[in-house]
Amino acid sequence: MIEEIVDLGFEHIELSHGMTITKLPGIQKAWERGLFKCCGIHNFFPSPVEVLIDAPDAFEFTSHRPHDRQRAMDMTLRSLEMCQQFNAGYLVLHMGSVPMNPRKWTSALTTMVAQGRQRDSKFIKRKHALIRKREKLAPLYYQRAIVALEQLAQRAQELGVKLAIESRSRFEDVPNEREMLQLQQHFAQHPAIGYWHDFGHVQLKHNLGLLDHGQWLERISPHLIGCHLHDVEWPARDHRIPFQGSMEFTPLLKHVDPKLPLIWELSPTRKASDIRSALKHWREQHPRHA
Repeated sequence: MIEEIVDLGFEHIELSHGMTITKLPGIQKAWERGLFKCCGIHNFFPSPVEVLIDAPDAFEFTSHRPHDRQRAMDMTLRSLEMCQQFNAGYLVLHMGSVPMNPRKWTSALTTMVAQGRQRDSKFIKRKHALIRKREKLAPLYYQRAIVALEQLAQRAQELGVKLAIESRSRFEDVPNEREMLQLQQHFAQHPAIGYWHDFGHVQLKHNLGLLDHGQWLERISPHLIGCHLHDVEWPARDHRIPFQGSMEFTPLLKHVDPKLPLIWELSPTRKASDIRSALKHWREQHPRHA
């Protein structure tokens, strides 16, 4: 697996969720051989043994179940130890969600956009209802996320690892953009907390009219630790190879420090030849962000 990724043209790898513990010895050997450099890790790594599929949100810091919140904490602390083991500089975190059925809200809005109904009064009413309902429910779950980060931040700082709070694709997820700014302000004096920008996730919200991608990235950029890079086929099929979707990266990249990690996070169904071709084109078009 590692050899295939390196053969595509990548030298740095983010070790991510979905990797079972049985794969860890092989990954460790590849790293010890110097086959790749580990820039960061995405929680949970390795995957919880009781979770048989790739499910980074199996345990949420916002859960109403104390056991799930504690399991999320324990697995995150383990991921932080993995960061130290692989000399990784950051750990990407999902914080959780507000208990609202996405099929009724974000997914329903996405279906309407795909049908070209984003100007319909029904779409606008549903979007406003989503915002109002979420705002009413969110404070408890946002506070649970804050409590979890306050517990994790000290250990992260001890290990020299940054906690990168990721932008999410669903409006039901925590934190949303308003909460992300509030979260970053809350931890303004803590060097271990920052923001992780996922281009595809934010573009999905942009396509629903929930934010402006460029304006958001410009506003949050002072807190930026790094990015996940992937394209989006209109309106909501993400994790596509750059240049195979509808996104315009050039105006967005001006808000990203070229020194920060830019991780290609692609669907496993993508063809190797297309990835190589896109990577070559990317390096030619965006040499400062290569």
